[in-house]
Amino acid sequence: MSTQSHAYSSAACTRLQWADTFTRELPGDTEVKESPFVNSKVDESKFRASREVRGALWSWALPEQQPNPQLISVSQEGASLVGLDAADFWKEPQAAAAAWSGSAAIEGSQPWAHNYGGHQFGVWAGQLGDGRAASLGEVLRNGQRWEIQLKGAGRTPYARFADGYAVRRSSIREYLAAEHLNALGVPTSRSLSLVFTDRTILRETPEKGAVVARMAPSWVRFGSFELPASRHDHDLTRKLADYVISRHFPGLSYAELLSRVVESTAHMVAHWQALGFCHGVMNTDNMSILGLTIDYGPFAFLDAYDAGFICNHSDPAGRYAFSEQPRVALWNLMRLAGPLARVMDGQPDPAPETVSTITAILNEFGSQFRNEYTRIMRLKFGLASARDDDLEVIIQPYLDLLQEAKTDYTFAMRTLSRVPGSVDAAVDSLAERSLACNAEAWKDKLRTYFTSVYIPRLGPSDAATQMNKVNPNFVLRNWVAQDIIDRAENGDAEWVDKALKLFTVHAFDDHAPSGMEGAEKYAGPVPEWGEGLQCSCSS
Repeated sequence: MSTQSHAYSSAACTRLQWADTFTRELPGDTEVKESPFVNSKVDESKFRASREVRGALWSWALPEQQPNPQLISVSQEGASLVGLDAADFWKEPQAAAAAWSGSAAIEGSQPWAHNYGGHQFGVWAGQLGDGRAASLGEVLRNGQRWEIQLKGAGRTPYARFADGYAVRRSSIREYLAAEHLNALGVPTSRSLSLVFTDRTILRETPEKGAVVARMAPSWVRFGSFELPASRHDHDLTRKLADYVISRHFPGLSYAELLSRVVESTAHMVAHWQALGFCHGVMNTDNMSILGLTIDYGPFAFLDAYDAGFICNHSDPAGRYAFSEQPRVALWNLMRLAGPLARVMDGQPDPAPETVSTITAILNEFGSQFRNEYTRIMRLKFGLASARDDDLEVIIQPYLDLLQEAKTDYTFAMRTLSRVPGSVDAAVDSLAERSLACNAEAWKDKLRTYFTSVYIPRLGPSDAATQMNKVNPNFVLRNWVAQDIIDRAENGDAEWVDKALKLFTVHAFDDHAPSGMEGAEKYAGPVPEWGEGLQCSCSS
């Protein structure tokens, strides 16, 4: 039977306005028909044993007791989205750590896990689901719905062969990355809190555990539609589509839903490409129906500009390489279009008219991506006005020069604001942050580009100030994230909370804030050991 401790009801939770709709409006797993907090007599193993779940979009879940949970960081911005205050967490840190690690039930919460499938590296993987993420519930705040999840809180019926836990290094990365990308203007899930535990978890080596509380308006994925469709359960697919429309896109038709998802996905990936962000594992089960960046695994920001950069060392073929992300996004949208086409027609085989409609919608992706990417890059380049040839004449030639010399991408974009003041100084600094340039020849080409091509198209005199508001100085590169992880694992866990402020409040500042002088190096040259650092899916 369930052994979870009493409900946690401090100020850090009592203001949560639970308003669950997913479990109320959509079919659930019939193996266990009641939440563990409604019927505590159900054997706990029922909530953890892996099984195939058909005819359902979710199963009740039971977060696991964690050994010695310790509150490490709370995002004030994330907390405010659901009506909480980070200060309340720190008034009772032990109680908050217990609640937000899953060790103590939160009053009003009825946790569940999503059931979905997905294509992983282009291959259909069947049922996947939330194997180590439990949704605590949906919170309604100022008309916005937020579904809060605990990631790493133990097994669910979808855990398959895994243990349901998460290690500290991956949890630190996801916790910081979601808030960082939000601060950089990228559509993303959000982070609420980070809790360390003393649980020993075996990955490549034994590591200590952690639990991230993360949020999104919905955690429905492309794979949420793919799984029932793969089982020819078109009624369940339709119910999910109706739910998504009702709760997130009221009034849209099925075709309009697909069109909206195509557009939001194109815009999301455009932000990635403009920032030099590589997701690393764009499986269809990691693609949000709302066009949000979710499931931060082996992600990376570019160090040296390399369009072919692969951030995931589990991807030797480069399916998810940086330059491939727009193409893969469209491929994933095609996988989503199949289930929706059947819903549109109510038939297993869509009519030719439906196929034509779907094809036309998907064909919009290319122009939507290009237009949004060009819009963002015009801001980053500080161009005076929009011209049809900006991408070909201004943007791509600069990227080609960076590719040739393997120049630090973030630094190169930030440096654009200094070009009008001194072309020679900008050229010299860029050469110093390049790995493979034929110095004088490359500098001559770069100088010619700046003087003859770029400067004539620049905006007004205050363009530099505006450019520095869209070209960050501090980004969460892999080597930076590793430095933060190393500090935390060596006893300086407070550095994580300081890093959160650096990568949100101060990401566009010229210097690290007081008290974080040691973080100045995060905007400096990449150390030799950190250049092109890759991560794996193991977390």
